[in-house]
Amino acid sequence: MQEPILHYYNKYGVDINRIEEIVYGDKYLAVLLKDGSIGVCATLLGNVKTTLTELDNFDVTSYAHRIFAIAYFNALLNNKADYSKQVDIFNKIDFRKYSNIVMIGFFGSLAEKFKRSSIDLSIFDFKSKNPDLVDMKRQKEYLAKADFVILTSTSIINNTFLDIVNSTSHNCRIATLGPSTILDADMFQYKNVHLLFGSLFEKNDLNLLNIIRNDGGTKSFLHLINKVCFENQKNEEIKPTIN
Repeated sequence: MQEPILHYYNKYGVDINRIEEIVYGDKYLAVLLKDGSIGVCATLLGNVKTTLTELDNFDVTSYAHRIFAIAYFNALLNNKADYSKQVDIFNKIDFRKYSNIVMIGFFGSLAEKFKRSSIDLSIFDFKSKNPDLVDMKRQKEYLAKADFVILTSTSIINNTFLDIVNSTSHNCRIATLGPSTILDADMFQYKNVHLLFGSLFEKNDLNLLNIIRNDGGTKSFLHLINKVCFENQKNEEIKPTIN
C-alpha cells in the first residue's frame, strides 16, 4: 500500500477548481471547498504558503504540498458520513485492557488523563521538550512491543506514517488522532489501523477560518470542532460509529 498522500492523490487527484479558498496560519492550514466543506492540517513547522497555480503541478515530495493535500482530502472526504455526536478517545477506549500503550506525537491533555488514571503510557515526539518523553531512538523498540498505539495523524506529513504502522506487531491496535485525520475507510487498509479519531466542521465556518488565519491553534478553535470516531468493524461493513 502506498503512503496515504500518494494513495489519495492517485485515487482522487487534486482539483483546484473545487477550491474556494486556502487559509494559511502559523499553526494550521485550512482548505475551503466551493460546496462549503472545510478540512484542516497542522503545519508543524510554521506558516507554509503555496499557490493554486503551483498546486496544479502537485509535488508529493513538497512539504507545503503535503500539508495542503491533507487539508484538501479532509475537506473532500470527512463529511461523507453522517456523524451526530461528540466522542473522545479516552472515553471510547478502555485503555486499562492494554499493557503496552505508545503515543506517537505528544497530546498534552490526553497524556494528563492517563496520568490521573494511573495508566502507563510511553510517549514519543520529535518536537516536544516534555520530560515524560522517551528517547526517539527507542521508538521502534517500543512499537514492536506495543498492544495499542495512539498515532498523530501529522505523521503523514513527514512521511513517517508507514514506517510507524509497519513497526508494530500483529496483535497491536492503532488509533490515529487529531484534526488532521483523514476520516476514510481506505485508512483501514494500513497495518493495524482500527480507529480514526478526527474532526468535522460546520460548512463555511468563517469563525474557524479567521482563527486559523490569525495563527490560532487547536485550543483556539476547540469549541468549533465536532470530534468523531470512524471505526473498522471486523467482519462487518465499514461504517462510522459514535459512542
